[in-house]
Amino acid sequence: MKTIEDLQVAGQRVFVRADLNVPLSGGTITDDGRIRAVAPTIAKLVQAGAKVVVASHLGRPKGEPDPQFSLAPVAVRLGEILGVPVAFATDTVGESAKATVAALADGEVTLLENLRFNAGETAKDDAERGAFADELAALADLYVGDGFGAVHRKHASVYDLPARLPHAVGDLIAAEVGVLKRLTDEVARPYVVVLGGSKVSDKVGVIDNLLGKADRILIGGGMAYTFLAAQGHEVGISLLQKDQIPTVLEYLKRGEENGVEFVIPVDVAISGSFPDLKTKAPVEDFEIVDADSIPADKEGLDIGPKTQALFASKIADAATVFWNGPVGVFEHPAFAEGTKAVAAALLASDAFTVVGGGDSAAAVRILGFDETEFGHISTGGGASLEYLEGKTLPGLAALEG
Repeated sequence: MKTIEDLQVAGQRVFVRADLNVPLSGGTITDDGRIRAVAPTIAKLVQAGAKVVVASHLGRPKGEPDPQFSLAPVAVRLGEILGVPVAFATDTVGESAKATVAALADGEVTLLENLRFNAGETAKDDAERGAFADELAALADLYVGDGFGAVHRKHASVYDLPARLPHAVGDLIAAEVGVLKRLTDEVARPYVVVLGGSKVSDKVGVIDNLLGKADRILIGGGMAYTFLAAQGHEVGISLLQKDQIPTVLEYLKRGEENGVEFVIPVDVAISGSFPDLKTKAPVEDFEIVDADSIPADKEGLDIGPKTQALFASKIADAATVFWNGPVGVFEHPAFAEGTKAVAAALLASDAFTVVGGGDSAAAVRILGFDETEFGHISTGGGASLEYLEGKTLPGLAALEG
């Protein structure tokens, strides 16, 4: 793949497909990690004298403008991080976009409104998607793909647009791919994978592929209760995917055959109801029980202290650690200890540590860890997982062309 250094960007309109899909609460950005991650690429283009046209999606609007998904707050924060004004176009390819881009001087930046306000961005129909890509291409001379969190999507700005303009990969995607190669090719061992999150079904592909690569797979989060149920344990009202039990049993068998150790929780933090994540009200019936002693009317919401210590011991001697998915409901203080313990174990190890984007990356920041102390924090949870599954990612394939 070509890099920015392979393009002559001075005086050119450079379309940067970023991933600025940040969480918002009442119009306020609650985690600006993805903005900060792409800022160096944009700054490099600014310094080289490009006219930078930044575009991204945010949330899941239904192909038409929706104020709650506007990128207007992102334009403000991006300008603060870059230290330069960022003009904001109130549409994607309409009069505002055309006028704002036309007004750019060398070294200036504009951000287009949410790409998904146009149905062509996510259209399944190739012609509809291509027509939108044509309109986007008219706004630029060159294309830089740097939205790693979207490269697993066959969307107009990710897949179709690079074919219409001279293109290169941005520094963020280059770094992400370099890290993922360290997790798939010539991996330093022991190789430990920590998987959390709510559903086994979300991780089926990556577990399947890692059974031939990882040395240990540590299972936490909501998905752990399907593993516990597969082992014959009562899981109460915990999150459970009964239809995935046969798959889990197959994975446990294959792990034993291939010398891959599955590490399942031995104790859990439970409650009779899901905690209030807005008020963070204390959980009156909070308790720790052994994983084989969950009452029928209780729900597992975090790994317990014995499991935290077990996980830490399995990470301690690792040379490579990949972590995707919090191991508890970290948004509530009563159930954040397990996720804190995993993060702390990664930092205490001498391993090359990768936090695989999404909720795991958010948890690291929200729980107060210094993200620079980890080997790498990915900006794309879904993209990272699909890469580790061995899938071809449309956005990367387009940039290779």
